[in-house]
Amino acid sequence: MTHNHLFSAIRAAVPALDKPLAFLADGQAETYGDALALSARLANLLKARGVKPGDRVAVQVEKSWPALALYLAAIRAGAVYLPLNTAYTLNEVEYFLSDAEPAVFVCRPEIEAEARALATRLGVACVETLAADGTGSLTQGAADLSDTFEDAARGPEDLGGILYTSGTTGRAKGAMLTHDNLLSNALTLRDCWRFTADDVLLHALPLFHTHGLFVASNIVLLAGASMVFRSKFDPKEATALMSAGKVTSLMSVPTFYTRLLDQPGLTREATAGMRLFISGSAPLLAETHRAFQERTGHAILERYGMTETGMNTSNPYDGARIAGTVGFPLPQVEVRVTDPETGRVLPADEIGMVEVKGPNVFKGYWRMPEKTASEFRDGFFITGDLGKIDPAGYVHIVGRGKDLVITGGFNVYPKEVEGEIDAIPGVVESAVIGVPHPDFGEGVTAVVVTAPDAVLTEDAIHRALESRLAKFKQPKRVFFVGELPRNTMGKVQKNVLRETYKDIYRNVA
Repeated sequence: MTHNHLFSAIRAAVPALDKPLAFLADGQAETYGDALALSARLANLLKARGVKPGDRVAVQVEKSWPALALYLAAIRAGAVYLPLNTAYTLNEVEYFLSDAEPAVFVCRPEIEAEARALATRLGVACVETLAADGTGSLTQGAADLSDTFEDAARGPEDLGGILYTSGTTGRAKGAMLTHDNLLSNALTLRDCWRFTADDVLLHALPLFHTHGLFVASNIVLLAGASMVFRSKFDPKEATALMSAGKVTSLMSVPTFYTRLLDQPGLTREATAGMRLFISGSAPLLAETHRAFQERTGHAILERYGMTETGMNTSNPYDGARIAGTVGFPLPQVEVRVTDPETGRVLPADEIGMVEVKGPNVFKGYWRMPEKTASEFRDGFFITGDLGKIDPAGYVHIVGRGKDLVITGGFNVYPKEVEGEIDAIPGVVESAVIGVPHPDFGEGVTAVVVTAPDAVLTEDAIHRALESRLAKFKQPKRVFFVGELPRNTMGKVQKNVLRETYKDIYRNVA
C-alpha cells in the first residue's frame, strides 16, 4: 500500500471498522468503516473526473456527512482540499476559483447553473453538486463506484489544503498547508488535550474553517474517537446531550459559551460527565470564562491559532487555565515577541509582535512568493497579532497589529468591506471597525461620509452589499458622519471611532 502521509496516519488510527465515528441528527450512526468506504467511492469519482495529485478541489457546500467524507477523499486522491465559506457570494467565489484554478468545484445544487457558467468562463473543467441532505451529482456519481481506493503517494511536504485568508490590503491570500502541517498539529493537540477512543466530541463547527475541519475532525479521527455531528450549534440540544452523558467534550467559539450560559439547564450536574471545554477562533472574554466556571465547575481551555499555522498555544490540560491568556506554546512550537520595528526579541511582559515557528507553520501563500518572504523573519512567521509572554510563560494576545475584525469566529478585513462601500454611488469614503458585541465578540460597524447631494440610508447601504459580501462581513450598523477623524499624517483614527461607537451593541441580545 502506498504511503499517504496524512491519510495513512488516519487509517492506522481506526479503532475498529464498526466503531461509530459520527452520530447524525437523524439518529443514524456512521462508522469508521462507512467513512473509509464512502471516501473511497468519492476518491474514485474525483479520479474519474480527472483529478491528479496536486490538483485543487474547491468545495462550497453545507455541512454534511458526505462533505466530511469528501475532504478525506480529496486527501486520498492526493488533491489539495480548498474549502470555501458557504456565506461567500459568487462574486467572491470567482476570485478564489480564478486564483486556485481547481480541477473540480463542488457547490450547492441551488447555485449549480450560475456555478457552471462561472466555471466555464474560468476554465474549471468539472462542477459537481452536494446538498445538505447528502444528495447531488457528487454522491449520485459515486454511488456505484468501488469502495476501495489505492491512496495516492503523498509526503510530509506535499500540500493537503489551501485556506484563503483576506489581506488587510489587496487580494485574498491562499495559505498552503502541507500534510505534515495538518498531521503534526492534530497529533500534538490530541495528546495535549488527552483525546482517546473513549471521547465523544460535540462537533457543531463549520467544515470550511480550520477549527472545525483541521482541528476538530482530524483530532477525532486520529484519536479513534466519536462525535455528535451537527450542522449548527443548538444550545438547548447541547445542554440536553451533556445532561444525558452523550458527549464528553466540546470545541467551540466564544459565542457558543455565551449562548450556553443563557440555558437554565446548564448546571454542575448537567456537565458532570464532560471532560473538556475548548474555546478558540476569537478572544474569550474573561467574564465569560468566570461565569462558565461558576455555573459548571469547568474552566474553559482557551487556545490560540490562525489560518496559516493551525494551533500555536494552549492553556494546560493539567494546571491553571488563566482567563485572558491563551496558555503556553505547544510542544515543538516556538513563540517569541519582538519589537515590530526592529525585530529585537523583547523580554517578559513587554508587548510586541507575536511570531511563531514550528511544524504547524504553513508553507507559504499560494503563488505569492514575495508576500510569503515578507511575512517571515529568521524562520519565524510574523502573525500580525500584538501580545506578550508573562513571567510564568503564559502568552497573552492583547491586540492586533492589523485592523482585523473577528466576528463570530470569522475574520473580516476592513479594507475589503470599505472597498465595497466606497463603490456605492454617493459615498465619499468609509471606515469599517469592530466594536464589542455580546453575541459575536465584535460587530462589524461602518462609518460613512457621503457626498453633499447624496441621499443614502443605512438600509440602502445594507441592500447594496447583500450580493457583494458574505453576510458575516456586512456591517451590522452603518453610521453617517461629516468627516472621519484623522491624525496629523492624514491617517484615519480608527481607535477614535472604536471609542465613539464602543457601546452601540451593549443591549443587543
